[in-house]
Amino acid sequence: MSGQHPFAPGLEYAFTISITLSKPYWIKPGARGDTRAAIYAAQGVVEGPRLNGTVVPMSGGDFPLSRPNGVIDFDARYLLEADDGAIIYLENRGFRWARSPEIAEKMRRNEPVAFDDYYMRVTPRFDAPAGPHAWMSQHVFVGVAEKIPNANRIHYFVVL
Repeated sequence: MSGQHPFAPGLEYAFTISITLSKPYWIKPGARGDTRAAIYAAQGVVEGPRLNGTVVPMSGGDFPLSRPNGVIDFDARYLLEADDGAIIYLENRGFRWARSPEIAEKMRRNEPVAFDDYYMRVTPRFDAPAGPHAWMSQHVFVGVAEKIPNANRIHYFVVL
């Protein structure tokens, strides 16, 4: 079998969210043996062809679960404010893991690492008001994220 599946979806770049994060607060060890954190979205910028605006400061954050095998299970929720003043709720679920123990240790120390040294993907859902941003509540998205010291940059694509 060669070629792409006829039902393979296409992707269209929509926007990027760059988020500055607060210091993490750790719950360890948790009752299940995993480590939970609370990391708040201190501020951020939304830029792209389909949406521009800001992250509403301290409107939410990420409450990731760090598994013993090194996989981080994201659960982030916060608000965006579009340039036209519309408030949009964002819920992000996803995973991050390093491709080697050495890279994992660098990431734990909040040091820079190359994009191809780790996997970091999210599946967001948006709750947008009726009007020009309603399309966000009617599409599936995938986000490809960059881990930057004390920040994240997530590039969002609409699944066509």
